[in-house]
Amino acid sequence: MTVTSDMAITLDGYIAGPNVSLDNPGGDGAEPIFEWIHTLASWRQRQGMTGGEENRDSELIREWFDATGAVVMGRTMYDLGEEFWGDNPPFKTPVFVLTHRPRPTLVKEGGTTFTFVTDGIHSALDQAKAAAGDRNVDIAGGADTVQQYLREGLIDELQLHVVPALLGAGLRLFDGIGAEQRNLEAVGVVDTPLATHLKYRFVK
Repeated sequence: MTVTSDMAITLDGYIAGPNVSLDNPGGDGAEPIFEWIHTLASWRQRQGMTGGEENRDSELIREWFDATGAVVMGRTMYDLGEEFWGDNPPFKTPVFVLTHRPRPTLVKEGGTTFTFVTDGIHSALDQAKAAAGDRNVDIAGGADTVQQYLREGLIDELQLHVVPALLGAGLRLFDGIGAEQRNLEAVGVVDTPLATHLKYRFVK
C-alpha cells in the first residue's frame, strides 16, 4: 500500500487562488488549475457524465482513480465540495474527513462514505489504510491537510500536475512544511499540452 497525494498546481506553486470560500471554492483566478481536468473522459465518467477527451491526461487520472482505495481530506475541502458532489460523489471509496466538529458517518451512492475523524491525522490515516485493502490511500487536500502529512513524513508518493500558469497569490502547497530537507526520487514524467505530470517518491 502506498500513501499518495495527487495535486494540480501552478508553475509558481499554488493549488488554489486567494479568497477561497463556499461560493468560490477554487479561489480567485484559479480556473487554469482545474479547467484542464474537466475536459477528460475519465474525470467526466467519474462524475456520472458522458463524453470528454480520451488522451494521456485522461489515462493518468483513470490510473489514479483505479489505484485509490480510500481518501483522507480536511473539513474545509469537504465543506467546499459537499453540495457540488451531491448524492453520488466521485470518490467511490471510503473518505475520512479530518475535523473538530463530530458528525455521523454519511453513506452515499456509488460506494462513497464520509467518516468524520476528530482524533487527528494518524487516526484518519490508520482508518483509511484499513479501509483501502491492497489499494492506495490518497491525501486529497486541501493545502493544510497535505502539509500536515508532509510534516510528519507520512506521504510516500507525490504526483503533481503542473499547469502552465502563474497565479501570483493564493494557497501554496509547500508552505509551512518545515525546514527539514526531504529527498525525492523521480518515478515518472509525462508532458502533455495540458500539464506536465510529475511523480516523485520520498526517500525514507
